[in-house]
Amino acid sequence: MGIRKYKPTTNGRRGMSTLTNEELTTNKPEKSLLRSASKTGGRNNQGKMTVRHIGGGAKRKYRVIDFKRDKFGVTGRVTSIEYDPNRSANIALITYRDGEKRYIIAPKDLTVGSIIEAGVSCDIKIGNAMQIQNIPVGTLIHNLELRPGNGAELARSAGQSAQILGRDGKYVIVRLQSGETRKILGTCMATVGVVGNEDYELVNLGKAGRKRHMGIRPTNRGSVMNPNDHPHGGGEGRAPIGRKGPVTPWGKPALGYKTRKGKKASDKLIVSKKK
Repeated sequence: MGIRKYKPTTNGRRGMSTLTNEELTTNKPEKSLLRSASKTGGRNNQGKMTVRHIGGGAKRKYRVIDFKRDKFGVTGRVTSIEYDPNRSANIALITYRDGEKRYIIAPKDLTVGSIIEAGVSCDIKIGNAMQIQNIPVGTLIHNLELRPGNGAELARSAGQSAQILGRDGKYVIVRLQSGETRKILGTCMATVGVVGNEDYELVNLGKAGRKRHMGIRPTNRGSVMNPNDHPHGGGEGRAPIGRKGPVTPWGKPALGYKTRKGKKASDKLIVSKKK
């Protein structure tokens, strides 16, 4: 999948780019796998705003994705590669031999007509899902579970992957995209290959309107606010923040502040921390 750049015919077009989407084979999703998705506007069940800068955006429906890959022993054929407005990766529609249809995250180089399957152990082939204890060392994987049966939690977005480095008893040592190396139970499932649509991060939106279509509202800098609204605010003209480092509107450190708990149960599974 490539990047299409535009000529600067207007200020909004200058620098704008989009994906060419040659991989996509249809623009009509499978109706049986669509669900309605309501917008929150960043508010919780009490109507209080808990996440800022969320609102508006184009209407979209949720595509039900099979993150568990628990249909063992039944082969499926890739029917189509489709766009999903809810994630950066593309999705693939799988039609199984018994007639059931499911969506999966589309790995790189998966094509229409390919045959895939899931099981405790199966062929090391792009799109096949199995327990990581049965995947050879050095293999790139995605859709990686952290707890058996919970469904994929790691390496799900466009261009992401993890790599199997070795084995340690009932655990498998995996290196994640962040650089962190950790142990994961060998009975957890993962899919062979790298998530496709890796050019997604190279797209330049070019204008504010495209961000609004995504449901993201504008963000104001703290330095242009009043001191009663933000710790960075106030002063005559352009003033420095007057602190050791930048902070949030509530006074917490904004850069380099570690949010991970000091004594977490999974600390013993981390071999080396992320970069």
